[in-house]
Amino acid sequence: MDNLTRLSFDVAVIGAGPAGIAAATVAGESGAATVLLDDNPAIGGQIWRGDLLAENNKEKTQWVERLKNSSAKLIPGAQVFHLGAETVAAETDDAVFQIEYRRLILATGAREFFLPFPGWTLPNVVGAGSLQALIKAGLPVSGKRVVIAGAGPLLFTVADFVRARGGIVLGICEQTSWNKLALFAWELSRVPGKIQDALRLRHGIRGIPLWTDCWPLAAIGGEHVEAVRLSRDGRVCEIDCDYLACGFHLVPNTELAVFMGCQLRGGFVEVDEHQRTTIRNVHCAGEPTGIGGVELALVEGQVAGYAASGREDAARQLFRQRAAHRRVVKPLRRAFCLRPELKSMAQPETFVCRCEDVPLKSLCEHNSWRAAKLQTRCGMGACQGRVCGPAAEFLFGWKMDSPRPPIFPVRCSSLAAISEDGALVEQKRKPAKPPEAVLF
Repeated sequence: MDNLTRLSFDVAVIGAGPAGIAAATVAGESGAATVLLDDNPAIGGQIWRGDLLAENNKEKTQWVERLKNSSAKLIPGAQVFHLGAETVAAETDDAVFQIEYRRLILATGAREFFLPFPGWTLPNVVGAGSLQALIKAGLPVSGKRVVIAGAGPLLFTVADFVRARGGIVLGICEQTSWNKLALFAWELSRVPGKIQDALRLRHGIRGIPLWTDCWPLAAIGGEHVEAVRLSRDGRVCEIDCDYLACGFHLVPNTELAVFMGCQLRGGFVEVDEHQRTTIRNVHCAGEPTGIGGVELALVEGQVAGYAASGREDAARQLFRQRAAHRRVVKPLRRAFCLRPELKSMAQPETFVCRCEDVPLKSLCEHNSWRAAKLQTRCGMGACQGRVCGPAAEFLFGWKMDSPRPPIFPVRCSSLAAISEDGALVEQKRKPAKPPEAVLF
């Protein structure tokens, strides 16, 4: 049986991206016994993954140093697999944690949204953000020809990053129209600080072709992608490439919030002005409440951290700053909303569920996600529907089923340790005493 460690904290934060780091930091600074859990071995989330001391990201370095200097405790590599009204169950490589909390902050971030098309399962066809993460982890792209396609500002960020690492970015394929893109740029210029960011990014991708009304029709190749077939302004063209990086927006990670019973609105977790969800002792911050970028996530995290630690006065002082950052959210959604033509990218033989090799034609025989799941095993593979689920929702308009425990893959020994100890039964609180595995 795995070693079971029982802890108690005032505030538990799940997710160590920008929102979670900010929430845990201010909660710890406010005197609340705080713990921060993340399933990655290092903090930063998807957006701040990589070298913490990178010269080009002083904001990240400052927040990490501030977190280290706070009283918040970090448990890295901790996969949460169950949530109770006042308990969190999580496992690491060599231990199982039962954590009691008074307030819970969900800062679970978002993941890339993939749409299926012929050849999207070929090696070297990856997510746009995934390519960036792979490069940070050591993937060499110097001299490699890269096509970046999909929707949203992430494409520009990745293009800038790839070229800075020696990659040859052949083009950015944005599915939205030029008029919508221009309108978004104008609306962005009205948000304080954003025009400077936009100009900096534009300078970084200068010379890279930007094609609007453009999306992939097929990835072509044998053992790996060799070319991409594009629809560009209504015409079909092919471009030879070594990598095709695709990302059609982001999907908020709301599984834990839904499991807790938090209300969703428009696909995002509903929160009040203090980032409280519809569950009394649960707060939520960052992308699960609305895709808005790093700056908004940081402010929302601080609001949640202050509110959860009883400092609502400090939280209120950030409301105006949060409102300013939120001004970009609606224009972002309008500018990069997915066009209906993208539903025709997948062909009858195209796999929608990559884990279980379920083609589009098999899904067309059913009228709901549940029926398709029961009859085809779509969504029952390793990713548990996190890739094919949003794609099926876009293609068919199906509503996804609520998640069931265990929420994420977990060792049987961890389940045994929890059940044998009665971890989900309310117990007398004990003061927090971090074990060896808790860092910072």
